Amino acid sequence: MKLIRYGQPGHEKPGILLHNQPYDVSAFGEDYNEAFFANGGLQRLAKFVQSHEGRLTPLADGERLGPPVARPSKILCIGLNYADHAKETGATPPPEPVLFMKSTTSYIGPHDDIIIPKNSVKTDWEVELAVVIGKRASYIEEADAADYIAGYALHNDVSEREFQLERSGTWDKGKGCDTFAPVGPFLATPDEVGDVDNLRLWLSVNGKMMQDGTTANLIFKIPFLISYLSQFMTLLPGDIISTGTPAGVGLGFNPPVYLKPGDVVELGIDGLGTARQQVKAYGRN
Repeated sequence: MKLIRYGQPGHEKPGILLHNQPYDVSAFGEDYNEAFFANGGLQRLAKFVQSHEGRLTPLADGERLGPPVARPSKILCIGLNYADHAKETGATPPPEPVLFMKSTTSYIGPHDDIIIPKNSVKTDWEVELAVVIGKRASYIEEADAADYIAGYALHNDVSEREFQLERSGTWDKGKGCDTFAPVGPFLATPDEVGDVDNLRLWLSVNGKMMQDGTTANLIFKIPFLISYLSQFMTLLPGDIISTGTPAGVGLGFNPPVYLKPGDVVELGIDGLGTARQQVKAYGRN
C-alpha cells in the first residue's frame, strides 16, 4: 500500500494512493500515528480498502499533501553514510553510524515551502531514503530488523551548514530548523518498494541535477541501522530513520553553493515518488 495524508497543516486526514489516484479513507477512523502502527493498522487498513473497493472517494486535484505519518516521536538521521558524500565534505567514513536528530517541528509535507532561517547563509539540501518503524523496537537483532519496518518514504534532510558545523556543539542545531524535514509524498509498504539496496535517489535545484546516487552505496545498511539504534533507545511505531545522502550537496561544491529565496528543489527515489519545494526567506510569504 501507499499511504498519504492530505489537508491543511495540523488537520490532515488519512488517504491512500491506488493506481496513482489518491483516495480519502477518513471513514477508516484513524490517523497514521503511533497507535495505528502499533495495533496492526496496516493490516486493518488493507482489509478496509479491500472491502470498500470501488466506493472510496477520490481526492480533488490540488489537495495539499502532508507528511505521510502523523508527527513521529523521533526523527533519527544518519550522517556520512555514503562514502562519496563523506569524501566531498572532507570527512573520513565513520567506524560506526553518526547519529543526529531533527526536531519534530521541522516536519512538513513533500511540497511545502522550505523557509531559510533567520541569519542563515548556508542552507543546503540532502535527498535521503527514510525508513518508518512499524512496531516497538528495543535491543533487536539485525536479522530481525525487517519485521520492524512499516515502510519507506522520500526525505529532504535540509541542513544549515553554518549552524551545523561552525557554531560549536552537535549537528542538531543545523538540522532541526522549521521546514527542514519535508517527507513524502507517500509511505510505501516494503512490498511496494522492491530492493531497497538498489534504489536511485536524485535531487535537482532549479532544474540542474545536483545529486544522482544509489542506495547500493550505503555504508551501513538499513537492518544494521535499525538494530544499532535500538541498542541506544527504544524505537516507537511511526518513528522515522533517515539513512543518509549521496554526494552532490551544496557544501561539497568548490566554492559551496547554497539555497536562496526563489530556488526550486525537486527530488525523488525509485518507487517512492517525487517532491517539489520552493525556497523562501524567513518572514516572506
